Amino acid sequence: MRWARKAIEPLVLLRSRKGASFSSSDAGARSKWIKVGSASLGGIGTLALAWALTGDGDRQRRLKLLWTVPLRLARDVATASAIVAVDYKYSLWGLEEGSLEKTLAKHEVHLRCANRLQALCFKNGGIYIKLGQHLGQLEYLIPPEYVKVMQDSLLDKCPVSSYERVCDVFKSELGRLPHEVFVEFDPEPFASASLAQVHVAKTHDGKKVAVKVQHMHLTDSAAADTATVGFVVNLVYWLFPSFDYRWLLDEVKESLPKELDFNNEIENARMCMDNFKKLSPRIVPFISVPEVHLELSTSKLLTMEFIDGIKVTSVEGIKNLDLRPNDVAKLISEAFAHMIFRHGFVHCDPHAANLLVRVAPSGGGILGQRKRPQLVLLDHGMYKTLEPSIRAHYAGLWKALVFADAQKIKEHSLGLGAGDLYVLFAGVLTMRPWSRVVESSIDHLNVPPSEEGREEIQMYASQYVMELSELLRRLPRVVLMLLKTNDCLRTVDRALFSIEIQGAPVNTYVIVGRESSRALARLQLREGGSNFWSYVSVLVQRLEVELRLLSLQVIAWVALAWQKMNASRPLVIQQG
Repeated sequence: MRWARKAIEPLVLLRSRKGASFSSSDAGARSKWIKVGSASLGGIGTLALAWALTGDGDRQRRLKLLWTVPLRLARDVATASAIVAVDYKYSLWGLEEGSLEKTLAKHEVHLRCANRLQALCFKNGGIYIKLGQHLGQLEYLIPPEYVKVMQDSLLDKCPVSSYERVCDVFKSELGRLPHEVFVEFDPEPFASASLAQVHVAKTHDGKKVAVKVQHMHLTDSAAADTATVGFVVNLVYWLFPSFDYRWLLDEVKESLPKELDFNNEIENARMCMDNFKKLSPRIVPFISVPEVHLELSTSKLLTMEFIDGIKVTSVEGIKNLDLRPNDVAKLISEAFAHMIFRHGFVHCDPHAANLLVRVAPSGGGILGQRKRPQLVLLDHGMYKTLEPSIRAHYAGLWKALVFADAQKIKEHSLGLGAGDLYVLFAGVLTMRPWSRVVESSIDHLNVPPSEEGREEIQMYASQYVMELSELLRRLPRVVLMLLKTNDCLRTVDRALFSIEIQGAPVNTYVIVGRESSRALARLQLREGGSNFWSYVSVLVQRLEVELRLLSLQVIAWVALAWQKMNASRPLVIQQG
């Protein structure tokens, strides 16, 4: 179980080699932590006091935030100390590596620390919950205890604002109370996320709507969140220079203001649906974005069409609608492949709470046809625009991955900013070790999500902790968001695959491979001209890709048939 020891190191930011004794360097690191933490608390407190007393605006509100910054920072330091210095160090101290006792102890420590981290996210709220959500998608990089705790609690069960706070937002934004704006308004939210919560209401013309209300004063507390996260990230880098996650702070500073402005979300939603209508007409009947009521929406209040759907990871719910989980997985992969390679405008937060599914109006099972799913895209606050060069290299990279072409993988990884860490970049993108990525077998990317596979990936990732930190630091932020999107989609895909074994991960690679090939074909025709030989060249390349993908599907189908046959075969016990 050595991989488990290594897998926790990037999370707790500590590389404990033996765990049997404490060195002077450990004591020095703890001393540095305490000194810097105390000095920073004092410094930030002084700056916050000056801001609260001299700034413009609501003095009472600013004074309330005066203690928020040091309090959040104190929670960060206390939680980090409890996880690093106390639990992992003391609970595992002296236990023999590989023993059952240490294995059980690690499970308990992982679970306790995951709950501590979840409690910190809930208490601080805002971007802490956003970061916790992202941790929940990294199921192959962090211990499963963390993944389960984060996924179960941080997607749509976040802390809620009181109805009084909701009324304050309405009065501030629309000058009226909820019951004055709507005929009906449920004071209890049916969903709550990191930045807002959603209530059901009915308009005066009888339409059922979903009202997204931003948590009160989040704009101000976001500045405090950014300051405290920035402090922690810089402190970690100062204590452990190998772990440079300062790029995370830059991403937060750029994306958070956009997510806090619902007008930006309205525009993103409009552009998303327009792109599907113009560039993806074949699948547009199976994509839905809630219609926005502009007259009842502001930068902190968003009123939109209520769509009754189920979460895409609810396999039981999907079956109850007479839909197939495999069709849902295929539609999700296809929708995001179109966004990346055709639209160049990508939804970058596709976790399970932001994706719903319902029966498509055009796929109701008429004339013997089976029902078709419709994907409902929610929460359009975080999008990225992909420049043509990024799209070209990303498409080229996926084609190279399908063909296990090591030279092309290197070439396109360099184009995306990975530099000499292209081997690690390919591993992060596919969640496969390099030996699997460049295997000559056709099904080299078709690795089932077995426990053995999970252990192999965790061990592979933990061996390159410092290199992974450097890779994330050097990649352009738009590529980082593509990786985040990839993580979210992989988690959804795997949830569908794990219960209904119908080859969902194969669908992902087939669809992404096909769309990347089409993107490269369009690029080649633009650059090479629309002459006869250009078309012939493109056609030959497309046929090569399709044959490769067809082979992958056939192998997956045969493997599935063999698995089902063995599962149904009765167990025969021979008696001697």
